Amino acid sequence: MAQALTVTFPERDEVDFVIVGSGSAGGIIAKELSAAGHSVVVLEQGPHLQASDFTHDEWGIDHNYDMKWSTRQGYPQTFRKSENEEAELRDSVCGYAHNVGGSSVHFSGNFWRFRPIDFMEATVRGTVGGTNFADWPISYEDLEPYYTKVDWEIGVSGLQGPWDPPRSREYPCPPMPIKGSDVLLERAAKQLGLTPYPAPVAILSQPFNGRPGCIHCGFCNGFGCEVNAKSSSMIAMIPLALASGNCELRTGCTVSRVHTNAAGRVTEVVYWDEESVERAQRAKAVILCANGAETPRLLLMSESALFSDGLANTSGFVGQNLMFNGHSSVTGLFGAPVNAWKSVPTTRVVHDFYELDPNLGFYGGGGIDGRHPTRGVPLGFGLVSGQVFDGPSWGVGYKNNLAYEFSHVAAFNGHTTSLPQGSNNVTLDPTYKDKFGRPAIRCTYMDHEDDLATMRWFLNKSTELMEAAGAVKIAATYPETGQEGSSHLLGTCRMGDDPNTSVIDSNNRSHDVPNLFMCDGSTLVTSGRGQPTMTIMALAFRAAEMINNAARRNEI
Repeated sequence: MAQALTVTFPERDEVDFVIVGSGSAGGIIAKELSAAGHSVVVLEQGPHLQASDFTHDEWGIDHNYDMKWSTRQGYPQTFRKSENEEAELRDSVCGYAHNVGGSSVHFSGNFWRFRPIDFMEATVRGTVGGTNFADWPISYEDLEPYYTKVDWEIGVSGLQGPWDPPRSREYPCPPMPIKGSDVLLERAAKQLGLTPYPAPVAILSQPFNGRPGCIHCGFCNGFGCEVNAKSSSMIAMIPLALASGNCELRTGCTVSRVHTNAAGRVTEVVYWDEESVERAQRAKAVILCANGAETPRLLLMSESALFSDGLANTSGFVGQNLMFNGHSSVTGLFGAPVNAWKSVPTTRVVHDFYELDPNLGFYGGGGIDGRHPTRGVPLGFGLVSGQVFDGPSWGVGYKNNLAYEFSHVAAFNGHTTSLPQGSNNVTLDPTYKDKFGRPAIRCTYMDHEDDLATMRWFLNKSTELMEAAGAVKIAATYPETGQEGSSHLLGTCRMGDDPNTSVIDSNNRSHDVPNLFMCDGSTLVTSGRGQPTMTIMALAFRAAEMINNAARRNEI
């Protein structure tokens, strides 16, 4: 593994770039720009964890804020379904990790590419009422070289599927071995005339780039990898950035504002360090990679006389068009052990319905994969066993039921589209503040009727698959009254050619501020079909190249 070359930049000296956030995008951009010789400071609000920090402590991770996807103590969030409602405090709305590497450290690893249709659906499908449905300013062909770069620099295991878009190079690692529960999905899908194939995952099936292959412990989704087989930016990119000698990583930093000068150019990023001391780092340019909730929040908090509605927000689109991705889940109980808890979350996927027939009367599409209904972890399943199939909830009967069900259940999950709506947004809460006095994130969200119809359609299709798989009991669920939170935070600073309807251009540069860039889930124009991380990473490689080229030409 690359060795860090410690570098410390004086705060009052102007570095080339300050990057806010070290997740899927921030880690990549930090590596690319520092390797190109630029001075880079990365500000990360969480700690820099290592593989030795990652355990199977479910309670610590889910309830003691060790690596929590959702709201942290002292950092409230609020939620409402419409702008006519008063937002309420919630434990979890916009979920993301708080550590170096961001949510790439403990996401599931499901890792498929967007397809050509994702970039041009508005043209192909036409207007969808009540939405800001739009084409991307770039195509799949524009992004394909960077998808391939993700495959080989991050580390992806897979096999080209029958529905996959063209690729310029094969996966670097073969697919994960199929697990028992996914054998059932594969057989059921083929019985229904479908074409399942090995799920691409950002987890190594064999040693690659100095990292070991997966040990199949089952603790992937929600957990960091104890052997570094999961291809997070924490392990694949940040060490290379630090080894360049041009990158300083500052952890425990809570950013409050981005300052601009009278000419409308960003000049510095203001933040509190881990001792709660306010500091400011000067920079020639700033790149926001804080995620689809925190990036718009920071822009809105950075209002000034020149940018009265928030920094880079002359379009009014900062924080708007939030997309969560839809989801559904069908759990089946089988008469023999299927061991869905083993290995990575999913090893087979069905993509025959990536684009649903427009004659159904609603827009949508997605994929179905096989998983364990509660991430495959014992404590999590223990908290719901007895509820899924109306079994005993206490005593000997409960314990016997839990021991049986844990290895005898599997879930077929739908991952689907979300439409961009201006009414779904991230704004600043007027009442609640965090421990630093910053306005809390206020999330307003209600799924479009087409998104609900799509989730329902996939629920029914997954039920068909579960019946064909031979489940003796089936329980199905989807958020039929609308989602009230997600860890997929997309679209809130969308990319586009028109400054009136987008926040950044096709090179991830702000339309309003020439030395301000953004790259994370906020910049997506459409939601894809449930797995956005690979596209975020591909966009990061592309953005870094564009930013580096512009810097070389003195065009920043």
